[in-house]
Amino acid sequence: MADEEEFTDLKEEFEKFKDEFESGGLAAVASKIKSHLEDMDNVQLNIAITGESGSGKSTFVNCIRGLGAEEKESAKTGVVEETMEPTMYPCPKNPNVRFWDLPGIGTSNFQADQYLEKVRFDQYDFFIIIASERFRANHITLAQAVQKMGKKFYFVRSKIDADIYADKTQRKSSFDEKKTLEKIRQNCVDCLQKLEGGSPSVFLISGIKLHLYDFHKLEETLEKELPKHKRDAFLQALPNISLQISEGKRKVLRARIWKLAALSCGVAAVPIPGLSVVCDVAILVRELRLYYNTFSLDDESLQSLAQRVDKPVEDLKSVIKSPLAKEISTDVVLKLLTTAVGGGLMLVEYWASTIPIIGSIAAGGISFGTTYYMLKSCLEELAEDAKNVLTRAVESGV
Repeated sequence: MADEEEFTDLKEEFEKFKDEFESGGLAAVASKIKSHLEDMDNVQLNIAITGESGSGKSTFVNCIRGLGAEEKESAKTGVVEETMEPTMYPCPKNPNVRFWDLPGIGTSNFQADQYLEKVRFDQYDFFIIIASERFRANHITLAQAVQKMGKKFYFVRSKIDADIYADKTQRKSSFDEKKTLEKIRQNCVDCLQKLEGGSPSVFLISGIKLHLYDFHKLEETLEKELPKHKRDAFLQALPNISLQISEGKRKVLRARIWKLAALSCGVAAVPIPGLSVVCDVAILVRELRLYYNTFSLDDESLQSLAQRVDKPVEDLKSVIKSPLAKEISTDVVLKLLTTAVGGGLMLVEYWASTIPIIGSIAAGGISFGTTYYMLKSCLEELAEDAKNVLTRAVESGV
């Protein structure tokens, strides 16, 4: 049965489509939903990654997209400046979310006074300014320019894992990781005091170990400050590297379920032999594949995670229980719908008395209820599998 929060959200969402339903029924609602989902699927997010040469920009671009340094789609990394012009790198999970690896400011090819114009700063949604040691005048110049444009920027102090390792090696008896991190953070804040409006937040990050230190704080900050449509796109595009991100993905995908159920039952729907259900199975197949990939349960993502934790990929796969891990096809969806009819009927009976649209479509509501119940059940299964995979990876020291 739907929980109270889910029920309240569903009721509010249906109210937004009340006029369409009253004028054209479920088909009109589905048509508007189709247009809305297409708009959401086409949302673009352009994120600029900038800073001085050698600060770990390219490594950050790779890791935040779930890639290592050697994949075909990886940004080039090295001890010398590899990025000579703005280079766009799409996220494998959502190509419309694009990270731009910008040339290092202060290099011989890009002097500070020419930099902003040459990298076309106006095309980006926000900026992540990276430093691997201390923030300098060039970083402040960049931030001030971004401020004048009325756009957001975020300071990242990179290579924290190297700093921690060095301090731990040098201070074997007195090492205190918490104090070391606080010292680094305070140094960054002191360097940035010249910025108008005071010192901004600084996020301490390891480019090759995003799950450590402040990456989750950066991700949470972006979630709060991005517009909702871009926030959802950003979250879905991230690699599934933490339980917090996994839970965020689940919430974003859950909010789509009723729309997909209405769309499947109201546009190009066809009767399913042997079932009192009318729906477009192809829509459901695509959505389930989206769940699977968003939770990084595909072979490529699992292999990348296995390499990062130095563990056999079969060990990670062993905790995946959903049958969708083996196949997502029309036949599989038809079987899932068959088993979901009973649950769908209970949902419709539960909703009908309090959600006018559901009550009005009565007989046709079984199709909506069945597809809704099926999608929700599959989402919860795959979300649980993703959680189990991350837990197993953490056990090995992700």
